[in-house]
Amino acid sequence: MAAPAPDPQPASDPVRDTSPGPGPVRDTSAGPDPAADAGPGTDPDADADADTPPGPDPLTVPSMSAGPDFVLRPWEMSDLPLIREAAQDPYIPLITTVPSRYSDRAAEEFVRRQWDRAATGAGYPFAIVRSRDRRPVGAIGLWLRELPEGRASIGYWMVPSGRGQGVTRAALRTVTGWALRDLGVPRLQLFIEPWNTASARIAVDVGYRHEGLLRGWQQVGDERRDMAVYGILNSDGPVDGRAVASN
Repeated sequence: MAAPAPDPQPASDPVRDTSPGPGPVRDTSAGPDPAADAGPGTDPDADADADTPPGPDPLTVPSMSAGPDFVLRPWEMSDLPLIREAAQDPYIPLITTVPSRYSDRAAEEFVRRQWDRAATGAGYPFAIVRSRDRRPVGAIGLWLRELPEGRASIGYWMVPSGRGQGVTRAALRTVTGWALRDLGVPRLQLFIEPWNTASARIAVDVGYRHEGLLRGWQQVGDERRDMAVYGILNSDGPVDGRAVASN
């Protein structure tokens, strides 16, 4: 999967994929957005906030088909079993805010953080769900913290029971095409640890280009780790056979 950023609470929430298939991708929206706490103030002096720019608008996370076998949808409290499985992975909790010691309370807080990310305009967090049995198997997010500069990032992770089924590729292709075509994001980027060749192959298959190595880019556990950066532009070639540019 691509390395997720720490779930801001953790991008892309990353998970080390020790089985065939991609590992987590870094979610660069990790770390709470300063605007996340912005909201109606209680200060009776309305003029005090007159020059304060408004925060991002709340976002509505849509449900989308990711091919015939998977669906992307907003997080639900019924997704706690997914968080339990992710918490048992040796890598996911290191690079996301998935709790390393599972409890229902910690898992519920994780789900609420995903809701808060949409409510504060930080991005679109999706649960990845298998169509045939409605079982959630992973997560993917589109993070908009740097959208004023014309770029956004994607992060994702997959639990072991969801790997090796083509789900990561389908989810990444779906979110990438949606962001470039429908939302008109000029540039998308992924951050992947150099050892994670499975995620790198998926990124290239979807249309991302390897652009370089960021040394010591992210804290993972007790150490700083390098991240390879992959990017795709709205003006690049088609994603899933469809043009990405809107004009």
